[in-house]
Amino acid sequence: MDKMMRCAGAVLGVLINLPSMAHEQGTVEPRLLLKEVVQGMPRSERQEVRVLTASFKPGDKTVFHTHRFPVTVYILAGAFTLELEGRAPITVKAGQALVEPPNVKMTGYNRSASEPLRVVIFYTSDPDTPFLDLIH
Repeated sequence: MDKMMRCAGAVLGVLINLPSMAHEQGTVEPRLLLKEVVQGMPRSERQEVRVLTASFKPGDKTVFHTHRFPVTVYILAGAFTLELEGRAPITVKAGQALVEPPNVKMTGYNRSASEPLRVVIFYTSDPDTPFLDLIH
């Protein structure tokens, strides 16, 4: 019985380690950073995917605006504060991401007095849709 338990333990150990054994040295596997179910994605036959960058100096902010479709923002450096109408401000830091909802009035800020802010923005829309709509 003791021998059978050792054998079962060895088999279990191999099975548990299979995923790490399958990973080849020097290969990269993606790490999930953000997973969110969203509403308001484009539904036309064709969509346009945009990847944008933005750099904010200390104290800079975006215009007061809305988006017609969800916008994903990934923070490369600094901290980004997003103020959405009717909601508490959200601050995300370097290495984090957030999804800005469609049709919500918002403004984004670099609240730092000394650190720059750099972001990458991912946006999917109907072709030729404006990235944002100004709120006056």
